Amino acid sequence: MQKITTCLWFDGQAEEAMNHYVSIFKNSKVLSVLRWPKGHADEGKVLVTTFELDGVPFQALNGGPQFKFNEAMSQSIDCKTQEEVDYFWEKLTEGGEPGVCSWLKDKFGVSWQVVPEQLPRLLLDPDRAKAGRVMSAMMQMGKIDIAKIEEAAKG
Repeated sequence: MQKITTCLWFDGQAEEAMNHYVSIFKNSKVLSVLRWPKGHADEGKVLVTTFELDGVPFQALNGGPQFKFNEAMSQSIDCKTQEEVDYFWEKLTEGGEPGVCSWLKDKFGVSWQVVPEQLPRLLLDPDRAKAGRVMSAMMQMGKIDIAKIEEAAKG
């Protein structure tokens, strides 16, 4: 059993966000939707949802307007191909905003990193000049272009 589950705090969009994310990630599903009980001021409205994104558990809580998402916490997506990078970038920036160096914010304000597996491997290369060229190329990008970072690695 997984011991750690990410809980995302929303201001009324928990169910919408859950459905959005489940529609994007393969092997994902809604596990539960807890609504406020009869007699409560928010009767019938969603309080918390639980779901899996590609097998990883998440919760979405409608906690109110007190807290907002920021870049201090992000979800990182490991991608094998440029097609995967393009897919997740397109789906998650829809209604959101692209950032730099693989980062973006989705339409709910949640920060994501769309990272091709080649990027950390090249940044950790023992040849520090090669890694530096890759870092310089990455710093010029929003969505990572695998061909360009591999080209930068070659010099």
